[in-house]
Amino acid sequence: MRDGPNGPPQSSQRVQTHRVASPSSTSSLRSPSPSQGVAQDLCTKAEGGRNKPKGEAGGRSANRSNGRAARTGQEEVRAAIRQQREQETTWEELRAAAAVQDSEARADLTVPVRKLAGCTLFITGASRGIGKAIALKAAKDGANIVIAAKTAEPHPTLPGTIYTAAAEIEAAGGKALPCVVNVREEQQIINAVEKAVKTFGGIDILVNNASAISLTGTLETETKKVNLMMDVNVRGTYLTSKTCLPHLRKSRNPHILNLSPPMNLNPMWFKNHCAYTISKYGMSMCVLGMAEEFRGEVAVNALWPKTAIHTAAMDMLGGAGIEKQCRKTDILADAAYCILTKPKSFTGNFIIDEVLLREEGVKDFDVYAIAPGHPLMPDFFLDVATDMTAVKQEGYGASQAFKEERKLSGSQREGPDGATVNTEPAPAKPLSPVAETFRVIQGAMSEEYVRSTQGVFQFELSGDDGGTWYIDLKTKGGSAGFGKPPVTADVVMSMSSADFVKMFTGKLKPTLAFMSGKLRIKGNMALAIKLEKMLTQLNSKL
Repeated sequence: MRDGPNGPPQSSQRVQTHRVASPSSTSSLRSPSPSQGVAQDLCTKAEGGRNKPKGEAGGRSANRSNGRAARTGQEEVRAAIRQQREQETTWEELRAAAAVQDSEARADLTVPVRKLAGCTLFITGASRGIGKAIALKAAKDGANIVIAAKTAEPHPTLPGTIYTAAAEIEAAGGKALPCVVNVREEQQIINAVEKAVKTFGGIDILVNNASAISLTGTLETETKKVNLMMDVNVRGTYLTSKTCLPHLRKSRNPHILNLSPPMNLNPMWFKNHCAYTISKYGMSMCVLGMAEEFRGEVAVNALWPKTAIHTAAMDMLGGAGIEKQCRKTDILADAAYCILTKPKSFTGNFIIDEVLLREEGVKDFDVYAIAPGHPLMPDFFLDVATDMTAVKQEGYGASQAFKEERKLSGSQREGPDGATVNTEPAPAKPLSPVAETFRVIQGAMSEEYVRSTQGVFQFELSGDDGGTWYIDLKTKGGSAGFGKPPVTADVVMSMSSADFVKMFTGKLKPTLAFMSGKLRIKGNMALAIKLEKMLTQLNSKL
């Protein structure tokens, strides 16, 4: 373009400025669109060019120049508008595409990934408790569940049957195959496995959950109880694994999961219930051996809870109120799901439920508690610092100061031989912590305690102030003290004197003492739990 009479025209410079304007300025309510601004600006300049004053000699030349400038300016305006519209269209398309992708991403987040859909799980002991919880978790994915358990008819005290469990599994979205299986009977295992393969086409996962328990010492454990625990826990786990393995090896991602603990060889886990410990560790040894034997083919792992889990068995062992110290079966179901959805290269592990879930990102564990905020009882076989609070003897009147001679007080006189004699009466010898505890218990006796408890407790204490002590909450009025009880004891508890004092002063819960091996109980277990209620009321006086 040529220069006009008043200087060089600015139209081209303006066009370039607006072409590089950000396409994000698309709101017409805030300012004119860039294309409108370009058109208005360039049109104004073009018109201004036509209206510039002309000299006499250069009139026609100026008119022709102005005409060409006007036409060029209009062409540039139209080109700028077209380019701006193309940019706006492209930008709108990009925004629309991004909106679609964002919508699809949000939709994906709302639809859970069904990792176990179509998988077949063979679960022993799945009619109730932990086994059923694992089954229901998998059923939500649309899994096939083989319920291999004994209870076909309603049990007088235990909830659920294989058929009620099947109904719950179907309602949760899975397919259920209830099979009457006593894992002590090899043929029943074989029949159930064959039926599962015929029904669902194979087996992908085996959960060895069935277990028997008797928390009794060697001399108190009847042979039939020993046989039961060995047959169900060790032999049953071994035979079920053996029967399922040929089918598991055909699966793309096969797993065996045993509900058994890490093998802790601390003697405290053997001394109170040797047979039970041997049987549970037998299940864990199956994990050790089979994980290596079938490495690369079948994953074999063990899962164990960090805390006590509320099941029908726990109610029978712990009595009423024990559930407050327990977690729900859901925590084991969630942990099992994490394990069973891992690749088969994840094998040979002994997993604690809470540890795994924390690694998986779970932070709120109150959702698993029966009573959120209530202290939880650690499970067997885990060395957990359960009670680090030491009871100082001085608090119970047995400090070293009382063992030394008292210094002479001001009230003294000289004896016949010139010796200094204390005229004050000698102080009473302080009671030992154990004796003081029983003194307070005796003073707190009431007809209400006797009527509500109806039990006689004998304590065999070791260590300082050891020996036999008793609490009689059956005879009228009740009594407590040193020696054997006036009538035969219903429960005999063995523990150290120090732990006894901790227990009766609220620093060690009886259930926790029992679970950690500090307390041995012979006799009526349910009656022993009643004592804990009385301790709660006595704590304020001790």
